[in-house]
This record gives sequence, C-alpha cells and structure tokens, in this order.
Amino acid sequence: MDQKEELGLTVKKSEDFNEWYNQIVLKSDMIDYSQVSGCIIFKPNSYAIWEKVQRVFDDKIKRSGHKNCYFPMFIPESLLKKEARHFEGFTPEVAWVTKGGNSELSEKLAIRPTSETVMMESYAKWIRSWRDLPLLLNQWNSVVRWEFKHAKPFLRTREFLWQEGHTAHATKEDAEKEVMQQLFEYVDLIENYMAIPVLAGKKTDKEKFAGADFTTTVEAFMPDGKALQMGTSHMLGQNFSKPFGIKFLDKDEEEKFVWTTSWGLSTRTLGAIVMAHGDDKGLVLPPRIAPLQIVIVPIVFRENKDAITAKAKEIAKKLRAHNFSVELDDRDGYTPGWKFNEWELKGVPLRLEIGPKDLEASQVVAVRRDTNEKAAVKIAELEKKAEQMLNDIQDNLFKKSKEHLAGSIVEAHTFNDFLSIIKNKKMPKALFCGEVECEDNIKDKSEGATCRCIPFEQKPAKGKCVQCGKEAKFWAVFGKGY
Repeated sequence: MDQKEELGLTVKKSEDFNEWYNQIVLKSDMIDYSQVSGCIIFKPNSYAIWEKVQRVFDDKIKRSGHKNCYFPMFIPESLLKKEARHFEGFTPEVAWVTKGGNSELSEKLAIRPTSETVMMESYAKWIRSWRDLPLLLNQWNSVVRWEFKHAKPFLRTREFLWQEGHTAHATKEDAEKEVMQQLFEYVDLIENYMAIPVLAGKKTDKEKFAGADFTTTVEAFMPDGKALQMGTSHMLGQNFSKPFGIKFLDKDEEEKFVWTTSWGLSTRTLGAIVMAHGDDKGLVLPPRIAPLQIVIVPIVFRENKDAITAKAKEIAKKLRAHNFSVELDDRDGYTPGWKFNEWELKGVPLRLEIGPKDLEASQVVAVRRDTNEKAAVKIAELEKKAEQMLNDIQDNLFKKSKEHLAGSIVEAHTFNDFLSIIKNKKMPKALFCGEVECEDNIKDKSEGATCRCIPFEQKPAKGKCVQCGKEAKFWAVFGKGY
C-alpha cells in the first residue's frame, strides 16, 4: 500500500455516505474515539474550527451587550424538577452523580444537560428591580445527554460542546425580540461563515423545547437526505420565572415576573460542515472558518532547494502580514504529491505550489480546494489574488449548497406525494393542521419523518392538512433528521 492509498478515503460520498463520513473525521485527524461509549476526543484539527466559530459568534453577542459567565456542571435534582415539563423532557437523557468518593450524596446531582434551572436559581437572587434588566448572559461549556440510539461523531455524542445564552427581560415583547435576534445571528453565522443555507422557522408544539412557550429553529439539509437542526432559540415566557420566583419591581412600583429566553448552537455544526462540503478527497472547509486558509508546498530539487524554500518563507511571511492563516509545508521525507493529498484531505481552501520554473517566473501555482482549478499567480499580486480566490471559494460553496437545499424541498399535495418525497430523500413541504396526534401519525407512516419547522416565509395556507384532511393552519417542512 503506497502513502496515498493509506492516507486517502476508500469509499465515495455518493456510494456509502455513513462510512465516507466516519473515514473523513478520522483520517483528516479531526477526532479520535474515547473509551467511554458515545464520547469523542476533539483533536486540534476540529477544535480549531470550533474556536473560529466561537470567536465569530462571541464577537456578535458581545456587540449586543451579552456577557459570558460560567455556572457549575452539577445540578441538584430538586432544581431540575422545579419546572415540571422541563424535567419530564430531559429526564431520559440525564446522567446522575450519586456518590462523592465513598459517600452517598444526600441528593442526586445531574451532570448539566442544559442550564436553565441552575441559572434561574441565581437570577432569582440577582434580579430585584427593572434596573437589573435585561440580564444577558451566555456560557461556553459542555453538556451531557446520555440516551441516544446510534452515536455519530459531532452529530450525536453523549458529551458535546456548545454555547447557551440565557436572558431575562422586563416585557414579553423584549424577550420575543431577543429570541428572533439570536436566531438570525445563527442564520448569519451558518450561512455567511459555514456556507450552509438554512430554513428559519418555528418548531411545532410537539417538537418545541421542554418548558418553552415556543421554539424557533434553523434547519439545514444534508446530502444524504436528512435534515439537521443547526441551532435553536426558545421563548421560555414566564415558565421558569414563576416556579423560581424571579420577580422585579417595575417602574410603576408593581412587582412582576420576568420573561426569559434561551438559545444554543453546538459542535454538531462541525459535522454539518463535513457533510455539506466534503468530497471524495476529504474535507472542504469554507475559508471564513478554516483555521488554516493557505498552505504553501515548495517543489524542490537538490540544486535549488535553498532558493525555493527561502522564497516560500518570504511568501508565507508576506501573506501572514495581511492576516491570512498560512502554513509552509517544507517537511523533508514526503513527496509533493503526498503533501497535496494530505492537505486536500484536511480541507485547506487554497494551496500554493512553487517550483523552479515558478521561481524563475516570479509566480506560484494556486490550486482551489473546492474545484481543483489551477491558476498561475504573480507573487507581486498574490495578496490581492489570494483574497479574491478565498472569497470565490466561500461564495461557491454556499451557492452549491443553496442549490441543493432549493432542489430538496418539494411541495406535497397528497399524502402519497408526501411519502414518495420522503422515500426519495427529500423534504416535503405541505399544508398541516399542527395537531400532535396528526404529527405522530405522520411519523409512524413515514418511517420517522418529523416536522422540521414551520418556515417564517409562508404563503397563504388555504386547504386541508396533507395527512388528516382537517383545515390546515400553515405550510410546514418535514423530513428525516439526525
């Protein structure tokens, strides 16, 4: 087996999507498996992408006045039980601590599945007056959700990383404005940085967050025909403030309960990036969230090694000075071809090659990861051309994904249409009554398809529900999901 075969993928994305995905995340050095079932190790190649996502989103929320904090990962059972629907919704997924050393704990502690309850207890102490509002806090942490059917790196693991925003407001209108503001921050992050188009809308009552008045969501559609929830923003109303006693004295001297929200985005987005953009050579990373945007590979022979390496170092320094993230791969003992394959597998957006003829011509050969197109670029114009090429790659990845999403949403006017669309690994958009019983029937009859969202963009819902024939309330998009 030669170096290339050992390094590369052995299956095609179009033929065995699941195995292709598993090979990419392992062979591109994004993850390793841990001894604990359902848990993964985020290696530097994946954690660096998450750091880029963190930086972009952290800057966004700080600009709108949110501050980061950190609450304990242990939540007493009595706190988790305070909001009954919330507790009921999360109980099957909770991991419990019952002993400390050799001593039995007097009360079970949940390992954080989400932080509403532990944060609300503190909000009740901190909020006294309208002057304390709004309270806009966020934390970057990990959460544990124990019950799932099939582990899949990034998409479904027992522990994952995320951000969770939790805010308190004086009025319902302010809280609802916060819900929508944060949802569309996710839309911007996912579409303009991850290059993945999404549908924005509301979840049905059946699918909403446990303890919410309503849940808004951004949904993407993956190449294997499954939908992926990329982020959610929840209007919690006064469902937590009443049991936790979070009251404030308003300007009119009346005591009132606050209105709260929560919103989160997790490392499952890394899995979405792999699936949406990856190809048969490996990862394809959008330049705006690629930890490494440009790799320079010198093509050297004994007689010109020093001159070419010196020029490559000069080019790397020049590009770094213009805020590109650059690596110079001048490792000995590896052929240029082997290096090309490795960097393609790892998804670096732009590769610059420089050999003897390029040195003479004061140029490099630039290779785009998304299209494999090659172009000779004069070194004097490199900063401008590199920026242009990276922008083109970002735009092209989004354009391709947007075309895929648009072609995957198909209107269903009968339930037979609906089932056929699901069978063809697409998402039916159909008139829907919104009733839980009908939604359960749809799931049973379609081998697991659920309502992904009620899109905000709606045309008049005139007609009957696609499944039960009752009067429809809205158009909804359905699909099988992760």
